[in-house]
Amino acid sequence: MTKTVMIIGGGIGGLALAHGLRQAGIEVAVYERSHARTEWLQGYRIHINPHGSRALRACLEPAAWQAFLDTVSTGDGGFGFTTEGFEDLLRITHDDIAVSPDPAEQHYGVSRISLRQVLLSGLDDVLHLGKTFTRYETTADGRVRAYFEDGASATADLLVGADGANSRVRGQLLPHATRIDTGVTAVAGKHRLTESALARLPKRLTRDANLVIPAGRGNLFTAVWRHDRKTVAPDGSLPTGFLLDNTADYTFWAYADAADQFPSDVDGYDGAALMSLILDRTRDWSPELRQLIGGSDADTVNLVRIRSASPVEPWPTGPVTLLGDSIHNMTPMAGIGANTALRDADLLRRQLIAVRDGQTSQAAAVAEYERQMREYGFAAVKQSLRNARQAASANRFGRTMFRAVLRTMSAVPPLKRRFARAFGS
Repeated sequence: MTKTVMIIGGGIGGLALAHGLRQAGIEVAVYERSHARTEWLQGYRIHINPHGSRALRACLEPAAWQAFLDTVSTGDGGFGFTTEGFEDLLRITHDDIAVSPDPAEQHYGVSRISLRQVLLSGLDDVLHLGKTFTRYETTADGRVRAYFEDGASATADLLVGADGANSRVRGQLLPHATRIDTGVTAVAGKHRLTESALARLPKRLTRDANLVIPAGRGNLFTAVWRHDRKTVAPDGSLPTGFLLDNTADYTFWAYADAADQFPSDVDGYDGAALMSLILDRTRDWSPELRQLIGGSDADTVNLVRIRSASPVEPWPTGPVTLLGDSIHNMTPMAGIGANTALRDADLLRRQLIAVRDGQTSQAAAVAEYERQMREYGFAAVKQSLRNARQAASANRFGRTMFRAVLRTMSAVPPLKRRFARAFGS
């Protein structure tokens, strides 16, 4: 019987699991190393796909689910695959992607700030801040005890490591589980969508997401983020600076290529120098795309070294398991990392409810969770890694063939519909 669950890490997946277990009447506690909620303010927006939406609705109480729906940005944008001349290879509309009127089957955009604050609501009595996990040990009765840097400890029937890509829980449970440098580097920035920008940029850059696939090296991803409709902040105030602003509309862009194609000292470049570098790399691209890059706020332009988890073989199930980035950290090149963590939270919630109801044992439930999680989690890792390496590929024949496939799907409606239905998941 699982009477108590301890979650290490208060990220999106860990907090969603805490809500789901609390709703089920299972005692849960979350231990987060940050000392205050305001330390968690991050301004990057994320895409919630139907997997994530379904998981949130299942884990959250109705009021919290409605708070999420009241917060997320809405729009009718689609997704386009284009050449470097900004000529469409394939473009799918919002109506192509939306397969159901059910809110839990929809795609959404939301800032991490607002989503995290929605997930924090109602958890004051189970959230323990300022608790930096150091190690765990199993007890003689098969439970698990966690130790923290401040000298405190806590015991539970199950410990869930939800402490991110550099997980200390994973480091002890699976010391052989590594993250790799993919050999891909990205430069990303934000172009604020002011009235003048909206008049200057084409609608495809202010409404749709796009993947630009040039004949040569690299690629460029763009996405439009509308402001959260309901601003959620821990004390009613807003974060300062455009980088942390969840009230502004902007187009995000990211240019990716092999790391060895960047200058050796690129890590020392500031935002303006990075923007100049990418403009030089795209000097033969369409004026619209170069305008998007060149008109960005230099303070938002930064360099990202892309890393990814390596697949892990099944391990013996015990009173410790892992969730989200702590086990299947992936590149951002598929846009499904947060959704996969939410999917983990819902799956583990359902497995532990079966234990509560006497339908299975904790060991069997956790083993089944881990089996399914490894299957879809590392499939997502593989997909995102493949996308990253395609961005860094110098194989012109492969790019030509991929562009031809996209043109074929655009010309054959059944193929296009089939592709659109699975898009973003």
